[in-house]
Formats: sequence, structure tokens, C-alpha cells
Amino acid sequence: MSPVERNTSPPGGEPTSVVRRMSDLFAAFGPTDTALGVNELTRRTGIPKATVSRLVKEMEGVGFLERRGVKVVLGLRLFELGERASRRRSVREVALPFLADLREATRQTVHLAILDGTEVVYVEILPGRDAPWLPSGVGSRLPAHATGVGKALLAGSPPQMIAEVLAAGLVQVGPRTITTPGPLVRQLRRIASSGIAYEHEESAPGVACVASVIRIDDGPPVAAVSASGWIGKVDIRRVGPAVHTTALSITRALTDARDRE
Repeated sequence: MSPVERNTSPPGGEPTSVVRRMSDLFAAFGPTDTALGVNELTRRTGIPKATVSRLVKEMEGVGFLERRGVKVVLGLRLFELGERASRRRSVREVALPFLADLREATRQTVHLAILDGTEVVYVEILPGRDAPWLPSGVGSRLPAHATGVGKALLAGSPPQMIAEVLAAGLVQVGPRTITTPGPLVRQLRRIASSGIAYEHEESAPGVACVASVIRIDDGPPVAAVSASGWIGKVDIRRVGPAVHTTALSITRALTDARDRE
């Protein structure tokens, strides 16, 4: 048996790999967490304390975690590897000037996000002036169905992706999150037709958002861009065309970059 497979769950269960347990330890660090101790990591992951202690020590040895007193923080090695994530990096690098222009034009908070399974991952965020509190953060995740960028990405995704989201369950995130399949599917059809997704308090109270997808040729969505602000302070439908134009501009820039390779 290989080292990656030597740890198993209780009899009758599926093998639990070291890689899976490491992933669980990384995931235990929330957006606002800086340092966590072994006891807290054990509580959050459900992994036995002795195993957590051993894995933490090994992950420290390769730079995935760093010691801060009796606690650990995510290590510099993770940042280095993250910087090599070519898809996210290349999209962000190409998109950043357009995102800055969009923020300047709209005065709203601008997001760039990608779809990962049934969730969106935020790659870049440019805060606007007088921005509302938003649940998003660079590197953080939210359920795709509860965000403007997520709905834009789902509307451009294959039917099996939408089916996976529906099967996972539409959890409540904000006051007006869509939690039943019928309304979500109908909205995704409208988004696919118009190219623009709207969100009203689906991810957080008081937040309005408009998003548009970035895609190359007829391929799957590459990313989505959005502008978010306070309901009542921003006419999100007037912002929509600017967001859509920004997404199209990023698409053209990515296409040009690909063609030059």
C-alpha cells in the first residue's frame, strides 16, 4: 500500500488519503482566520488529534504551514504555489486594467471570480467607495447560486453543471437567496439570453450586484466580472451595460493573448 493510502476510515468505509486530510486542514482556515491550534483543527476537521499533530508537523517541514507559538498559519510555500496557478493568474493579469476602469466608471466594488465545482472562488476584488460589507474575499468561496458572478458562470455552463448545483441543494446565504430549483433555472435561462446576471440581497443584506461572464469562443466560462453596491444607492441595471462591456473587453484581450502564443 502506498503512503498516500495508508490511512483509512473505520471498517466498511472508503480509504481516507493523506492528501484528502491535508486538504481538509487547509480548508479549516476560514477567510478571517490567521492562526489555528491543533485542538481547533481537530474540532473543525474531525480528524483524530494524533493524526492532525503528525500532519501539521510534516506540513511545517515543507513550508505548507508555519509555526506561530502554539498555533500554525498557512505557509509561504502555499502562496508560491498559488502564484503558479496559471489559469487564475493569466486571467487576473489580463483583466486587472479593465477591472480598474470599471471601478473608476461605476464607483462600485468590482469582482473577478471563477467557478470551481458548485462554488465561486474570488480571484480579485477592487473595493469601491462607501462599499457595503460583502461576504466575498480574495481566495474565498461562496455557493454559485447565491451570487451574481456565480449565476453568470452557471448560465454559461453545461447542463450537467447546473444539475450538480441543484443536486447539492440551494442553501440560504442572504435574505433573498434563491432556494428552489424552478426559479433558479428560469433565471439562468434569462441570463444566458441577455448575458447579464443580477443579484439582489442573495449573498448578503443590502447588496445589489450585476455580473457578466468571460468566455473564449464557444468554450466553457473562463471567469465572470461583477460590480456590487448598496441597494438604493446604485441603479444596478444602469451599471449592467458597463459590466457586460468590461467582460467582452477582457474576453477580446484573452483571445488576443492566446492567439499570440
